[in-house]
Amino acid sequence: MGRGRAKAKQTKVARELKYHSPNTDLTALQRELAGAGKSEHNFDDDYKEYVDDDDEDHADEDPDPWVRPPR
Repeated sequence: MGRGRAKAKQTKVARELKYHSPNTDLTALQRELAGAGKSEHNFDDDYKEYVDDDDEDHADEDPDPWVRPPR
């Protein structure tokens, strides 16, 4: 119970979005999309200090508990 009020609000919002679209600045949108290909930030460098590339050293220390041991 209690879903009727929430569903009515969702219907109202959906109807407003469908029939009353806000004014969109298409030139600003075009500028934003045109600049999307140029990325000034390199995300790979942000977490480089946290990456452990040396996995072979830790292979035997913590075995996977869900793997069936060999027979």
